[in-house]
Amino acid sequence: MHAEKAAEQQMPSRDHALGLLRQMMLIRRFEEKAAELYQVGKIRGFLHLYIGEEAVGVGAMQALGPEDAIVATYRDHGHALARGIPAGTLMAEMFGKASGCSRGRGGS
Repeated sequence: MHAEKAAEQQMPSRDHALGLLRQMMLIRRFEEKAAELYQVGKIRGFLHLYIGEEAVGVGAMQALGPEDAIVATYRDHGHALARGIPAGTLMAEMFGKASGCSRGRGGS
């Protein structure tokens, strides 16, 4: 019985679990759109997709606090989205626009 109570305490709420799923789905859809735009030449430079790694970024962000810094150098779109950077701001960065999260200088 004690093990059952411990397992219950570790289970996230339904709302929390759905929120995590939504984040993973946002990342997947973002990456699919980025791949599409890259193929037609709208996104220039290199594009390293995060497809298949959505749970990594979403799960990792659950262990971090707002004061924790994140540094990523490769396949980092999912981390940025899971951390809360708006998809529009991130996509603007990939297009090289000044409204991007690095003022259009970072690219993918």
